[in-house]
Amino acid sequence: MRNIRNFIFLKDVFILAITSFGGAQAHFAIILDRMVKLRAYLTEEELIELHALCNLLPGPTSTQTITAIGFKRGGPPLAYLTLLVWILPAVTIMTAAAILINSLQVKELSLHFTRFIQPMAIAFVAYSAVLIWGKVVKSRTSIFLAIGSAVISYFISSPYLFPVLLLAGGVISSTKYKRHEKEERQKINIVWANFFLWGGVLIFAALLGAATKYQAITLPIRLFENFYRNGSLIFGGGQVLVPFLYTEFVEFKRYLSSEEFLSGYALVQAIPGPTFSFSAFIGALTMREWGTSGEIMGAVIASIGVFLPGTFLIFFVSRFWDQLKKYRPVKASLEGINAASAGMVVAAAFLLYQPLEQNLLNILVIIITFLVLQFTKMPRPIIILIGFALGFVFKGQ
Repeated sequence: MRNIRNFIFLKDVFILAITSFGGAQAHFAIILDRMVKLRAYLTEEELIELHALCNLLPGPTSTQTITAIGFKRGGPPLAYLTLLVWILPAVTIMTAAAILINSLQVKELSLHFTRFIQPMAIAFVAYSAVLIWGKVVKSRTSIFLAIGSAVISYFISSPYLFPVLLLAGGVISSTKYKRHEKEERQKINIVWANFFLWGGVLIFAALLGAATKYQAITLPIRLFENFYRNGSLIFGGGQVLVPFLYTEFVEFKRYLSSEEFLSGYALVQAIPGPTFSFSAFIGALTMREWGTSGEIMGAVIASIGVFLPGTFLIFFVSRFWDQLKKYRPVKASLEGINAASAGMVVAAAFLLYQPLEQNLLNILVIIITFLVLQFTKMPRPIIILIGFALGFVFKGQ
């Protein structure tokens, strides 16, 4: 009976994976409908609290929420199967897209049909920046931290800067803990296994990556370290992933062109599933010199690297979150972390715009796309399809 129940649960996860459009905010409503109202795997209150916890941890919020539900129902084995079923459709699509784009470029075929997709991608990032800013930047401290993070991220393009900004934001806002009401606290009982697993993999991958830094044959190791590190540091979901990956893989290491990056980011807006599947696209193009098998390997390595940290951390924190959240400095630090993340997304919108050809048409596409997102409920897949269609119509012009 347990195997049958687990199979039905995984089937529900797969249905979510192929129907969940719109990012973490939209995913929550879809998860609520299927996991709570239809199947009653957990109560609405339990889902809301679980989703809030996942928002407070680094990593992909929707993925962590669904994986945590699997963990509650069947422990680590079911949780890892849940993760695999949830990410597989989106990762497969993004891997195929990367292989196709690289194939077209190898054959010297024009990617001009993506001409409208690139400014659209910038509009998506700008819209995300506005949404995140409106949700988390509400006090003088958060305004200061968000603006400071945006300015520093814009002028200092280094992937090693982002964790420093997040840590600084958390420390600064934690000093405002007296604004939060006191709660009766209990002794925290912590099971450290998953934390040590997360930290051990992070340190081992970093040391191994540094030791093999200049060897081409060890690119897969460095790729895993890059994505595992990013997956361990990103607060706020897929939108915040953009500045991290753009700075590291386009500006810092130059594995991708800005055109390729924007095309991939726009495409991930049009498919169901987690936005973090964008990592598969970048991983595949990073290892394009290894042929098609290398592209597939790169996509798999990048996906494992970016999704695994959040999984380890949700397993770790969910066991003692009820006790930890009663500590006021912990609550207060989240304001600064979220504000710093918001500033990074703002900076990303400007950084992504810089390499784009500066002409009136691109500016109009950005503005129109932003206005459509702001004032209509047009699904993002439809917006992207319109962009591709216009690109094919005007590709010779």
